[in-house]
Amino acid sequence: MNLEVVRMSLGPLPNNVYLLGDRESGDAVVIDPSFDSSFVLARVADSRWTLRKIWLTHAHFDHIAGAGEIAMAYNPSLPVGLHPADRDWYGDEGGAGRFGMSITRPPEPGLIFEHGMRLGLWSDQPPVVEVRHAPGHSAGHVMFYCQELGVLFCGDVIFREGIGRTDLPGGDLDTLLHSIREQVFSLPDETRLLPGHGPESTVGYERENNPFVG
Repeated sequence: MNLEVVRMSLGPLPNNVYLLGDRESGDAVVIDPSFDSSFVLARVADSRWTLRKIWLTHAHFDHIAGAGEIAMAYNPSLPVGLHPADRDWYGDEGGAGRFGMSITRPPEPGLIFEHGMRLGLWSDQPPVVEVRHAPGHSAGHVMFYCQELGVLFCGDVIFREGIGRTDLPGGDLDTLLHSIREQVFSLPDETRLLPGHGPESTVGYERENNPFVG
């Protein structure tokens, strides 16, 4: 197995969309497909990968806007993974209407995430990430820890010197801070944090410099 991460910054917010692929098998997943789905699919083709799954850290609209289009680009359509506590957001187009927007309604999740679950890129592939439930930004927010690469796909839980907002339904500051301390800061300092927005960081840097987490 020869794992590789591709990061794309897309859309008006902008969002970080990630591909996690295996150069040996050609299997890959897309994490938090936001806008510009055609660009994502072109990047997959350029990498000579085949998408197998869509993994969502959470169901806010800017992280799921491309899920429907990308899922339907394949036959059969790609399974979408989501934590059940974010189903209400998912069924409401991720809350796009709250911001005067609309997105393509994504397909029903076919993969239900649980804390501690281990995921492979495809059915016959060994696990490559561990699911870590990290509520606070949303009730069903999860992160994906890839020990082999030393990276944590952390969505909107933590940013470089920042944290996710907690003022939307299902958000709670104390819960988010607990998630960061238990599910992020428990990892090795050198672990790279790959967030949903902005530049990457490391666990060690955030432990020392993040002003929101004492």
